[in-house]
Amino acid sequence: MHFTPTGSSWINQVERWFGYLTNQLIRRGVHKNVTALEKDVREWITAWNHDPKPFVWTKTADQILNSLSKYMTIISGAGH
Repeated sequence: MHFTPTGSSWINQVERWFGYLTNQLIRRGVHKNVTALEKDVREWITAWNHDPKPFVWTKTADQILNSLSKYMTIISGAGH
C-alpha cells in the first residue's frame, strides 16, 4: 500500500522538482539569452537523471494527521 499524505499528491513532488531546478540553476545562473538558458536546463536535467534523488516522505501517516489536527485546532479559533 502506498500512502499519500493528506493534502498532498504527486503534483507536490513535481513542484518540488521544479523548486530544485529553480534554486540550483535558474537563480544561481547567468544566461545571456533563451538559447543559453535552454541549453543549461537540458544539461541540468541530464545530470539529474544520471544521479536521481527520489522524494521520500519523512513522516508517518500518524505524524501528519496529528500535525494537521493541531493546525486545525489553531485556525478554528481564529475568528474567521
